[in-house]
Amino acid sequence: MRVEKKDAHRINHHIRNTPEVRLVGDGIEPAVYKIADALRMADEQELDLVEISPNAQPPVCKIMDYKKFVYEQKKRDKVLKAKSTQVTIKEIRFGPQTDEHDYEFKKKNAEKFLKEGSKLKAFVFFKGRSIIYKEQGQILLLRLATDLEEHGKVESLPVLEGKRMIMFIAPKKKK
Repeated sequence: MRVEKKDAHRINHHIRNTPEVRLVGDGIEPAVYKIADALRMADEQELDLVEISPNAQPPVCKIMDYKKFVYEQKKRDKVLKAKSTQVTIKEIRFGPQTDEHDYEFKKKNAEKFLKEGSKLKAFVFFKGRSIIYKEQGQILLLRLATDLEEHGKVESLPVLEGKRMIMFIAPKKKK
């Protein structure tokens, strides 16, 4: 089953339900024309009559090369999409009783992630009865936040969600 893609604008003979249109465009004096005259003018220039503002009274149309217009619009959208930034979130997991060497190793990785421009999700995972050490988990995450202060800023302070205590750190903007 094939679905036909509908154009965003009505063009040429697809402009219906109106006897007159307001015509704008290059080399055309803005005025109200009969639909047949507007279509004839577009044919003479070997261009398309495109309905720009269908809700206006009378509808506003423009004489242009529609395929070229759509191509340039797609090109603009592609450039805008390329300029937008994708935010990646990297995770670092701690236990409530993480020892000093593991902490330093994970802190170094966290620094690297923030320098790359990724957001950091640091969390302490409590297994079984280790939930009784939630103060230690909070202290660990706050220590990480102060150690990474020059590379990123804390977006949300440590929050306990189920068996995890989560904190987000965003990278600082480069100058």
